[in-house]
Amino acid sequence: MELQEIIYGIKSGDKLALAKGITLVESQKPEHREQAIQLVNAIYGHRNECVRIGITGIPGVGKSTFIEALGRHITQQGLKLAVLAIDPSSSRTAGSILGDKTRMEELSRDPLAFIRPSPSSGTLGGVSARTRESMLLCEAAGFDVILIETVGVGQSETEVINITDTFMMLGMPGTGDELQGIKRGIMETADLIIINKADGDNLIPARKAKKQLEMALHLFPAAESGWGPKVKLASGLHGEGVAECWTALLDRQAAIKENGWLDTNRQIQQQNAFQRLAELSIYERMMHKLNRRQELNSIKSELSSQKINEFEATLRLLHILDQEI
Repeated sequence: MELQEIIYGIKSGDKLALAKGITLVESQKPEHREQAIQLVNAIYGHRNECVRIGITGIPGVGKSTFIEALGRHITQQGLKLAVLAIDPSSSRTAGSILGDKTRMEELSRDPLAFIRPSPSSGTLGGVSARTRESMLLCEAAGFDVILIETVGVGQSETEVINITDTFMMLGMPGTGDELQGIKRGIMETADLIIINKADGDNLIPARKAKKQLEMALHLFPAAESGWGPKVKLASGLHGEGVAECWTALLDRQAAIKENGWLDTNRQIQQQNAFQRLAELSIYERMMHKLNRRQELNSIKSELSSQKINEFEATLRLLHILDQEI
């Protein structure tokens, strides 16, 4: 599929074209990078006004189950939902399992839903370096809600707040999550905290955790957005509390739109995205040139044989770049 076909297909809401577009922006091949930027630029003015949600939580908290329950509730309202699920990449092989789509079997069959698992490719912060670009493509394809599921492996999962409107964290009773959050880690940045698996024997501990969290959150500074954070109980497995969580998300979206924080925050995100995109694009272009001229390999070879140290290697690289510029 040619670039113009992908652009036309995305604007028409074609999921196949959207999938191919995301594959292009995720490609690490230097020859694809400029095409990817051209693609996002071409669709930029055709994007739908969308609700951008980030969601994180430790492994085992039930993210996929909760997302499927929330996603089905959203599509039942007649809204189109895109789920961008980031899977951790192996530090050894750079491979990823990409199993989120199989864990959301019912939602993946929903004609109003689109689920795209993507590798983190070693990027810190729980999201891929190209997640924002994939999100913009989904907006151009006509989706109303975009939910970005982070890797979910620790306290560094806050990069998603730089590309979304609302950051939602899942916890569960009996794991100590509610107390761990008091040390001003990831919970300090959460807009909505969901105590998942609040059912059966877990219901009483979940209610206790909710009260502890609400008390702890009073110690944190007021949110810049003027809304939240709020704590809710839910059971993704049984679908309980999911509608209330969606209502809370809509309430927040309406509030931050009315007070102007939504537009201000997105402008800041756009400026940050430009800086990162420029830095990454320049880095990729220069590394490609150096690889083509074999100069980088020569420096690496001398470093490997201990003829030079890493500082001398860096100075030589900077000297080469000075000559290029």
